[in-house]
Amino acid sequence: MPARGLAQWLERLAPRAAAGTVTVAIVSDQASRSLNRSYRGIDHATDVLSFPSGPPPRQGSGLLPQGSGPHLGDVVIARGVARRQARSAGHAETTEWRVLALHGLLHLMGYDHEQDAGRMQRVERRLRQAGGLGRGLIEREVRR
Repeated sequence: MPARGLAQWLERLAPRAAAGTVTVAIVSDQASRSLNRSYRGIDHATDVLSFPSGPPPRQGSGLLPQGSGPHLGDVVIARGVARRQARSAGHAETTEWRVLALHGLLHLMGYDHEQDAGRMQRVERRLRQAGGLGRGLIEREVRR
């Protein structure tokens, strides 16, 4: 799937509260590692990073209709990590890109699965099902 197809899929699936634009970049594991080290102090590549363009919005809130508004931020996906996770999950790499892009978008919208008592997981599950995706990152973490 070309990156354009990923962007169109994410736009169709995005919650109405996703008020603005998002950039999704698929980068090398080395670039992911560098960003993760610089911004989170963790020295390894990670599957997805989200960089809000401003202060995070109130969890799940949107102020403008979908497709309008400011730039919400950037989602960065590590190609090699995504490829390995796709293999482990038994689906295509492009499917993993969708899982990761959706997860990153929800973080840009202010969701935080580490602190929200399952709210992000519920929203992500509903959107993944609507988008024809299987288990997401949060479920994978729980089952490890």
